Amino acid sequence: MTAAPNSPTEIADILAFYASAGVDEALEDAPVNRFAEAAPRPVERAPAPSPREDKTPERPAASSGLDASKVPDAPVRTVSATAAVPDEAQAALARQMATSASTLEELRQHMAAFDGCNLKATAKSLVFADGNPEAAVMLVGEAPGRDEDIEGLPFVGRSGRLLDRMLAAIGLDRSSVYIANVIPWRPPGNRTPTPHETEICRPFIERQIELINPKVLVNLGGPSAKTLLNTSEGILRLRGNWRAHTTASGIVIPAMPTLHPAYLLRTPAHKKLAWRDFLEVKAKLKALG
Repeated sequence: MTAAPNSPTEIADILAFYASAGVDEALEDAPVNRFAEAAPRPVERAPAPSPREDKTPERPAASSGLDASKVPDAPVRTVSATAAVPDEAQAALARQMATSASTLEELRQHMAAFDGCNLKATAKSLVFADGNPEAAVMLVGEAPGRDEDIEGLPFVGRSGRLLDRMLAAIGLDRSSVYIANVIPWRPPGNRTPTPHETEICRPFIERQIELINPKVLVNLGGPSAKTLLNTSEGILRLRGNWRAHTTASGIVIPAMPTLHPAYLLRTPAHKKLAWRDFLEVKAKLKALG
């Protein structure tokens, strides 16, 4: 087994490896030896039945020349339960649980109890929502990041602070909007959620939108727009053009796709595009009263 790193150079190398693998925080105070956890467990043998309870026929030991009393019992292996792979049954369960929620609190409880999305197993928090449930504007991103996973709230890191400034520019803040994500659990290492993970979580965000019933929906980023507007177009083609999100009950909500704040942090030159989109949202709210 490789010795533990001792020199600063070795320690720096192993930390760089962890960072590239998506490890960005320590979950335990003491290191966990995963190899020890994976060591094979001793095989358990079934207890020998009492003479009165043993109804199995005697082994034909005579034909093999073996003493039947010296032939060991076959070992019985213990199979540990494993997590079920999310499938259509889990997707159907998500739809059923989402539909049965009549309030936001019921929806939160159903999502907390749902184990059909494997992202829940690696996330620290259920990131449900933030803001005012009575708001006229609902903003929906893709999935939580590291800061959101720690706080249990959407958009609280650098992208969240930028979003706050964008809202303030049109006279809004977190007390006058409602913020959520398509996926409520952080993907490990902030990786992109798979299409299957998105579909598993889709019923929950769609029901969340239906319960809020906002006047205007703002899709922050391509994944949110593609999921909730049922389109395959890229965000740079979608943004700035009003679309519509239709709820399960048939309510049509005007939707504005725009650029995600995290993208704007990487591409500051496109902030002017997002600014135009938010001006459209402001004008729409004024027109709707």
